[in-house]
Amino acid sequence: MTPEEMKSWIDNSSYEQLLSHWRLAPAGDPFFVGEIGDYYKEKMAEKRSKVSDEEAVRASKSIGWRQ
Repeated sequence: MTPEEMKSWIDNSSYEQLLSHWRLAPAGDPFFVGEIGDYYKEKMAEKRSKVSDEEAVRASKSIGWRQ
């Protein structure tokens, strides 16, 4: 996936999708390295700020901690 494709995926993902990838991706995942990693972190924080605390908790519980 190119950096542009990665940014597009990030932009088009929901908060829950970003949180799931954040939580379950293996160490060294390219979405969390360098410029793309910074972009992911910024967009995830932006999307988190747009959901209620209740929705964030629901998403977190829905994902869990194991694949």
